[in-house]
Amino acid sequence: MKALALNAIKSPLQLEDRPDLIPGPDEVVVSVKAAALNRRDYWITQGMYPGIKPPVILGSDGAGIVSRTGSGIPDDWVGRDVIIDPGTDWGDNDAVQSAAFTILGLPRDGTFATEVVVPACQIHSKPAHLDWTQAAALPLAGVTAYRALFTQGGLNAAGSNSNQRVLITGIGGGVATFALQFAVASGADVWVTSSSPEKIDRAMEFGARGGFNYNDDDWGKQLIDQAGAPNLIVDSAGGKGYGSLIHVAAPGGRIVNYGATTGPPEKLDLFKVFWKQLRLQGTTMGSPNDFAKMLGFVDEHKISPIIDSVCPLEEGAEAIGRMKSSPQFGKCVLSIQS
Repeated sequence: MKALALNAIKSPLQLEDRPDLIPGPDEVVVSVKAAALNRRDYWITQGMYPGIKPPVILGSDGAGIVSRTGSGIPDDWVGRDVIIDPGTDWGDNDAVQSAAFTILGLPRDGTFATEVVVPACQIHSKPAHLDWTQAAALPLAGVTAYRALFTQGGLNAAGSNSNQRVLITGIGGGVATFALQFAVASGADVWVTSSSPEKIDRAMEFGARGGFNYNDDDWGKQLIDQAGAPNLIVDSAGGKGYGSLIHVAAPGGRIVNYGATTGPPEKLDLFKVFWKQLRLQGTTMGSPNDFAKMLGFVDEHKISPIIDSVCPLEEGAEAIGRMKSSPQFGKCVLSIQS
């Protein structure tokens, strides 16, 4: 098998020949057809993630065909088109992941390879309307967006959200673009922020009502004047802009964070939090239940992931390097020839 391996922090990934994989009990080997990049992969290469122990094959997202099964797994899985849930050992509590929870691609070898071995409980049938590139783009960002909006954010996945105004900050990344697509499909009134007018325009092509440049000092006033206060805000930045989110949120609103890429808030105005009866909610990834519901939602609404670019496995190191400046709108995917 071919694999794109991280052998040292802050060093380019290396394409290597590795022995073909052998599944253990209750495991399957998937012949990977496509794998998607996440910011997590870039952070790992830079040493900005806990528990990094090179060498490791990165990649949390993947789709392909089951080629071999371990003991305890029916042979009729062989030949099936599957998509991989990247979360392992979530635990029995849907409300929060267990201490044993890990994500494919660290510490366990991931999908930037022609083969990957995973527990059979992590594979699901690929949605028929998605091609390999689209299917590979879906798992990590898709389940994170689904949980943020519906499980933690309180939107109704079955619809009836016409009275819900949603603000998605920092549009362009994988989770944010899925949150846009999912919220629009659920019937919500969706608005976005970005520092890029081009990304705001792209978001409007996919159903956003409009957007605001978060570098403008009065962007919050623009939002309230044009759209009204949002009932739900989905954010991954935190940082100094978090106070603006508390200010613009509607009374009784929810602010859901799946990241804090710009660090902790400079201050937290608890007076506004309690007086406006706000709910500040954390979220990360999603449970197996979230993943199954997300796949059902995508299939029901025939949602196709937004793809920014596709390149071969051999160019994966360069693709990860480009993530430093976050130029993409949607997902970057590696096409893999087994």
